[in-house]
Amino acid sequence: MPDGRMKGNPALWSISSFRLFPAFALRAVGCSCRSLSVLSTCSTEFLVNDSTELLRRWGCSEDDLSKLLQKRPSLRKADPYNLHSKLRLLSNLGITGSDLVKVINCRPRFLSNRLHHNLESRINFFMSMFGSREMLRKAIIRNPSLLTYDFHGKIVPAIQSYEDLGLSKEQLMPLLLSRPTLIPRTSFEPEKLDIIRKTAVARDSKVYKHFVAIMGISRLGTIREKIANLEKFGLSEDEVLGLFGKSPVMLTFSVDKIQRNMTFILGTLKLPAKVILEQPFLLNGNLELSLRPRFLLGQMIQERGLHPQIKGPSLFRALRMTEPRFLKGFIHCHPDNISDELLEYYNNCKGVRRLAEASKKNKHKGFPF
Repeated sequence: MPDGRMKGNPALWSISSFRLFPAFALRAVGCSCRSLSVLSTCSTEFLVNDSTELLRRWGCSEDDLSKLLQKRPSLRKADPYNLHSKLRLLSNLGITGSDLVKVINCRPRFLSNRLHHNLESRINFFMSMFGSREMLRKAIIRNPSLLTYDFHGKIVPAIQSYEDLGLSKEQLMPLLLSRPTLIPRTSFEPEKLDIIRKTAVARDSKVYKHFVAIMGISRLGTIREKIANLEKFGLSEDEVLGLFGKSPVMLTFSVDKIQRNMTFILGTLKLPAKVILEQPFLLNGNLELSLRPRFLLGQMIQERGLHPQIKGPSLFRALRMTEPRFLKGFIHCHPDNISDELLEYYNNCKGVRRLAEASKKNKHKGFPF
């Protein structure tokens, strides 16, 4: 029997103490079947009454432990038995102490959830999708809620809806890694399905899976708003949908960004609105850091009679170039004194912030949940 010091504190009892009691006796004093299972598999080193010591022995470094407790102080008071059971589950999935810090950083309440619910079915389902435990580990770190979402109510229906639209599990794997909101936000109303049909994007196209994924997680009202926004500039609905099918990333742009870029195209470049149908990069590009500074630099080069110039057919090529290639082709190709002057002017143009930019309150957004 445990001595008086251990009485009333089962977390301090050794495994040998528990072996003195048959299972029915432990049930009689209030131990559940699940507790018995945990006790029978716990090693002596994990039987501690301090959750922080348990985390330390599980593999968390002092730095990891400090970050965990700073993000989730209630872990200090966590029940050691429940915590050990969850840590053992995470160990089986390959999650380490540093991985747990990332998980808690984006899901502070993660260890307060029921992780054993439909666990076997959930793991088998994701293993068939990711193909290896290493990829599954990366997916869980990226989106820990894969272990907490309603398996039959959320996960299975969401994946099935994409498979019905022609996407395989192999195609869905990178989408789940790159878009953590894919499962909870997916919905395909009849109007969304009609838009997908109208864009006529081929199922074997490289952009099809991205287009379908963005449509699935986007709100229907937001999609309508973005279509109407481009229609105001003279494009027809079919032209807008064709543009989205060619460049699905435009569905992620804000209405404000599209309006500012279109105003620049029409007002500054003096180009027709339909030019974006052939040159969609004009909407993709960063107006403040790329498009406008390069155009202004082109005007300066033209005024000084320098060559090569940014006009005519070379305009689109210059606006589409990567930054190093642009600097090499239009600035560093001149003598040092001229090159330095052009570079200074170009950098000054980049430094011009748009109106009220500095007054924004939300400059950084955290995890999208």
